[in-house]
Amino acid sequence: MGNRTLPYITLAGIVAFTPAFAQTAFDNTNMAEDRNEALAEDIEDDFERDIDDFGNRGRALGFDGSVALRGSATSGNSDDVYLGIGSNLGYYDGTNGYTLRLNYTYAEDEGDTTEESLFYDFQYTRDFTSRAYGFAKVQGTVDEFSAYDSDTFVGIGAGYWIYDQPTIKWAVQGGPGYRVAELDDALDADFEEEALSLSSAFSYQISPTTFMTNDTDIIGSESDTVIYNEIGLNVALNDTLALRTSLGTEYHTDPQDGFDDTDNTLGVSLVIGLN
Repeated sequence: MGNRTLPYITLAGIVAFTPAFAQTAFDNTNMAEDRNEALAEDIEDDFERDIDDFGNRGRALGFDGSVALRGSATSGNSDDVYLGIGSNLGYYDGTNGYTLRLNYTYAEDEGDTTEESLFYDFQYTRDFTSRAYGFAKVQGTVDEFSAYDSDTFVGIGAGYWIYDQPTIKWAVQGGPGYRVAELDDALDADFEEEALSLSSAFSYQISPTTFMTNDTDIIGSESDTVIYNEIGLNVALNDTLALRTSLGTEYHTDPQDGFDDTDNTLGVSLVIGLN
């Protein structure tokens, strides 16, 4: 009764109260459930495909999307603050499509800011034919805890669905743009320059239970060309077992001092259903 509790805030208001610090294992009976739910959401994201983001393919008419807000604070044995805001909003009128994605994260640990970042992406898409489309977009990041304090790309371009069959889907898009970056004060190498963006999304259903995906994104400019590629394999082993393995590679032609040119991420997601 004497332990102070702090509210967990969502868009719906104060939905639950969590202890400021753990007493015993029995005081955290929901922790495993909460973490399992977060893990399940991450795995669901791993399995989902976003190839329909190319153009307006598959979009419903009108508005769609969601906004999420999560906040937490603890005091006592630890003093932590966390705030996360995310939105994924869109509108489609049958010819013109608009998409806005935002994600903001702020965190403190013992009064010191440990994370503050903003990721944003706005894209306008107009259909020309059932397969061809044009687009204009603005995307970027603001993150004082990375090599780039801010990095913004503004561009226009066109896209085309090379294959749109039940077993094979392949879409490509690209175009010119302009990149503005502000680097960490210690690097002192801000720049503004012309850039080029290229993207490809491919999926192939090998069998009724197996499909392969490969996504590639390239933003090239004079100071640095960034290439990101992720290849994955989804396998439904049986009615209760599903597996996804993926390899993501991020390559910089001219990395900043102290940073490697290549980062590789190997992912394995396994789902076992007992229902």
